[in-house]
Amino acid sequence: MATQNAEPRIEETIPATMRAVVYHGVNDLRLQTVPVPVIGPGELLVRIATCGVCGTDLKKIHLGSHSAPRIFGHEMAGTIVRTGEGVTNFAIGERVMVFHHIPCGHCYYCRKQTFAQCSTYKKVGATAGFEPSGGGFSEYIRVMDWIVAMGGVVRIPVGVPFEQAAFIEPVNTVLKAVKMLNLAADETVLVIGQGPIGIMLAALSLRSGARVLTSDLYPERHEIAAKFGLHEPIHARNDSVIERVMAATEGRGADAVILAVGGSVLIPTAMAAVRPGGKVMLFAQTQHETASFDPGAVCMDEKTLLGSYSASTAIQPEVEELVLGGYRNGFDLTQLISHRFPLEEAVQAIEVASNPKADSMKIMIESAPGAGAERGGY
Repeated sequence: MATQNAEPRIEETIPATMRAVVYHGVNDLRLQTVPVPVIGPGELLVRIATCGVCGTDLKKIHLGSHSAPRIFGHEMAGTIVRTGEGVTNFAIGERVMVFHHIPCGHCYYCRKQTFAQCSTYKKVGATAGFEPSGGGFSEYIRVMDWIVAMGGVVRIPVGVPFEQAAFIEPVNTVLKAVKMLNLAADETVLVIGQGPIGIMLAALSLRSGARVLTSDLYPERHEIAAKFGLHEPIHARNDSVIERVMAATEGRGADAVILAVGGSVLIPTAMAAVRPGGKVMLFAQTQHETASFDPGAVCMDEKTLLGSYSASTAIQPEVEELVLGGYRNGFDLTQLISHRFPLEEAVQAIEVASNPKADSMKIMIESAPGAGAERGGY
């Protein structure tokens, strides 16, 4: 339905150029003027309203894992301003969130619902120019035909701000991980790390009915977590995480531990905090490296070490209801936003995100004014 969240509008005048943050190499970002992408049949041109800075964006910027030049950013929402030939299910003026990855739906990995390993999923279907890389750190993006055709464009209902909708992609990744744990109401979960992702992991674990303990170095982050019903903090700077977990579980250990902090240094802590037969979920370990853990704990103690990466189309309807329908029902994810930067200050925004402090949570780059405003149309 093309008029679900906004009346179709006459195609507006699109400028020939736009502003974008261009990656030129390790830690080399520049605000530049680049051409507005040209779309083809089956595609959309979306004017970006807001885009979150994700940890995977930062990894690419700081490690140089991708060739240059590129325009990153993928937690994005905006307004359709042009439709390609043959597009009938979307209209100019509609407010949308855009995925940059969508799986084919029929390959071996898709049949096994391991969507992130699908070769089509590994392709990037949204770009602001150069090698497709999401493109959300810009004013306009081109959304490619298979993203449009296969469910990668999500309408934003009346009354839900762009900022809330921009959380759809990260919430999908989080819910996918939580579902893999098959939590029960009589279980206890420990979530290590209370940045935005850690809080979402803890909040969705709590919705399963399980008891949730949260661990972080910063008391300020526990205060934000409390807004999501998380009231059993472990202040890791002063408290022994393992001792606190054991005391809370009659000495067994947590039924599940979710590690929402990157790197491998806390894997032994997570393994020590989980009970025999329990599960340790690696969520933020997106860098290949060697890690130490006790294989005897996996074999004899029957502890499971597992990982979850990226999103799942199988749970997308549930995610949309959770994020879009939940905005007015207590699941206001905009509470996780600590900093909002205009596009002109995007390089500074990425610097802030790269050096997290107690008061820094989700960083948003806003290409259009009022992206966080509650409104019904563009």
